[in-house]
Amino acid sequence: MNNTLITYSIISFLLFYICTKISYKLNFVDIPNKRKIHSKATAFTGGIIISVTLLIALQLFESYFYFYLNRNLNLIFSMGFLISLVGLIDDKFNLNAGGKLSLQIIPIFYLVVFENLALYQIGDYDYFKLELGAFVIPFTILSVLFLINAFNYFDGLDGNLSFLTNSVLIILWFLVSDENFKMFLIIILIPMTIFLFFNFSIFKLPKLFLGDNGSLLFGFIISFILIYLALENSIHPILLAWSIVIFVYEFLSINIIRLKNNQHPFKAGQDHLHHLLFVKIRSILITNISIVLINTILFLLGYFSFKMISPLASLFLFILCFLVFLILRNKYSKKVKIKIN
Repeated sequence: MNNTLITYSIISFLLFYICTKISYKLNFVDIPNKRKIHSKATAFTGGIIISVTLLIALQLFESYFYFYLNRNLNLIFSMGFLISLVGLIDDKFNLNAGGKLSLQIIPIFYLVVFENLALYQIGDYDYFKLELGAFVIPFTILSVLFLINAFNYFDGLDGNLSFLTNSVLIILWFLVSDENFKMFLIIILIPMTIFLFFNFSIFKLPKLFLGDNGSLLFGFIISFILIYLALENSIHPILLAWSIVIFVYEFLSINIIRLKNNQHPFKAGQDHLHHLLFVKIRSILITNISIVLINTILFLLGYFSFKMISPLASLFLFILCFLVFLILRNKYSKKVKIKIN
């Protein structure tokens, strides 16, 4: 298995290098404008390269996936390629919101309805169990779309979404006890980590962005991994929610603040958390580390409240922490000049 992982890592790196070079040749590049802080046209194919790498993983680790892992995990990679392709089309041709959403729903609908990768309940809290009943399908589809867009909100600064997604995968690695599933998470972590070398041009590698094809892919994969773990009853749903807590809090907070200020909730702008922190810190690396730390500290609060008190206490703390986050987020936003285009 170790030799296969080494081979997989080498193939991943070569695929990134070759495809990034091709992306520049084919003009799959993000052009700078007044809303973007980069100064040079940069390839935006990071997500589609990662999705192709994960498809290669299905072949390299075929026997491992067949014997040890559920078929649904294979489908997450396969459908992930389709969702990433939607993002690539959007990056290149700038789809309208309706067209983009329609194409996103197709692979999501397939996994939820035909493969039963759906949330049937969201936790047993001793005194009550939150069963979804007739709302299973609409709730699951809306939850996936919510999380995909929440991931997209963090794709505005080099490394931000990648660092955060990797931190979520590491939290899940810590929570699960199944060694085979831990290997599945490592298979995802490898190309996502290699991407960072290109994103930051380490060793003068050609610079590469995730693009929407990457943010859609990351949100899609994490969404269905969480659903899979909830279905397996291996991790309580409230702990799964704590693993992505910063995505949930930021998405809800920024839209509430925008509505409060009579601004369009879904328009692009520079009022996201990473923008606000970067204006203050002026360091991309420290900004990324700060946001990862916020997510990790909040997760630890939720984890220890779950273990030391009860799932119900953890649920109440999740809601309470959100209210505190919203108040602080709104207060901090007023101190920093924000911009909605």
